[in-house]
Amino acid sequence: MKFYSTNNPAHRVGLAEAVIKGLAPDQGLYMPTEIPVLSKGLLDRFPEMTFREIGYEAIGALFSTALSQDQIKELVDHTLTFDAPVVKVEEDVYSLELFHGPTLAFKDFGARFCSKLMSMLVEKSDRKVRVLVATSGDTGSAVANGFLGVDGVEVIILFPKGKVSELQEKQFTTLGQNITALEVDGVFDDCQKMVKEAFLDAELNKKLLLTSANSINVARWIPQCLYYFYAFSRLPQHGKKVAFAVPSGNFGNIAAGILAQRMGLPIDQFVAATNVNKVVPDYLNGADFQAMSSIATISNSMDVGNPSNFPRLLALYGNDEKVLKENVKGYFYSDEQTETAMQAVKKSGYTLDPHGAVGYLGLTAFMAENAGYQGVFLETAHPGKFRETVEKTLGLKLELPERLAAFMEGEKKVECMGNGFEGLKGYLEKLP
Repeated sequence: MKFYSTNNPAHRVGLAEAVIKGLAPDQGLYMPTEIPVLSKGLLDRFPEMTFREIGYEAIGALFSTALSQDQIKELVDHTLTFDAPVVKVEEDVYSLELFHGPTLAFKDFGARFCSKLMSMLVEKSDRKVRVLVATSGDTGSAVANGFLGVDGVEVIILFPKGKVSELQEKQFTTLGQNITALEVDGVFDDCQKMVKEAFLDAELNKKLLLTSANSINVARWIPQCLYYFYAFSRLPQHGKKVAFAVPSGNFGNIAAGILAQRMGLPIDQFVAATNVNKVVPDYLNGADFQAMSSIATISNSMDVGNPSNFPRLLALYGNDEKVLKENVKGYFYSDEQTETAMQAVKKSGYTLDPHGAVGYLGLTAFMAENAGYQGVFLETAHPGKFRETVEKTLGLKLELPERLAAFMEGEKKVECMGNGFEGLKGYLEKLP
């Protein structure tokens, strides 16, 4: 199994290098050189299969030349220990609930897969792997809990001061062991830039074995395709077209859905729904791609002004902008619109978090303009992770799941630094 860089298709590496390095030397993202296509006959059998059985087939098709069948089974079994139910919200509108994992966010799937695969790949190495992670919320908690206690791996999480919900923050700042949290006086894009600079610094990489567990890493990104296969298999089969709406920040999640589509899953339309950090919706609606400074919103996990995974969207459609824009429609929403959607849907008996609300808005807007669809929006995190916003918006008291409430009892432990790379480099240079 080989991977190429989105910046230089001639640069190719194997699975181990793509996972351990995370980012190509030219700052490109790694992509599989070949995308297998599952047969229609196999896809037609998915409704009778379990989530894990679907996982064996999809991951097996992608990784069969790099991993043994036993390793593939071990990876899938470790990853899929919880459900991702499809819940009807309105007629032809469904929520794909991705918050039933350990940290109650969709990134649990990729983080668990990534930690298991990385531990397999470094098992015989005598060097400690340092995993650098930039987070705007859920990535930090999912990666921290996925890698907690993994031998030979130390996780260093950078997060923007004051721009992550208290509960999200507690999920990665209270763990200790092999998890370190660095509080950056800046925004998520600063954290992301600092991490990328670390990967490209020759002095640091000579001394330390650095990698990423953000969605730029193929081991975090690829397994997210699994819940698209699973969700599609659980939809009513009545001949209607299917649209998936994905609340988007760094755009790894929707890129994973497109990967599933390229593997043969007959998804007819994707909807990229964002908050006012609307670089990609603007592009999809005719503007040039132009990175912007991120804007703080109530859907903070999507507060990204320069989405790292955008090159993957183009690569998956053969770098053809026209095909990309035909398959993916873009919408963006203000905080006020997000709150209004949360209130409206609550009246029908379903509670949205702010990110799911943005996905719901994008899906229903698309379906209002295009007849003959049934649609799925991704509910990417439990409402309790954004308790203050949800309670204030809906005028209710949320009961936190027990495992979320437990995090609130922990003591926050962080190291603080500015938003420049030199501070991070100085910290890393002191590591043994």
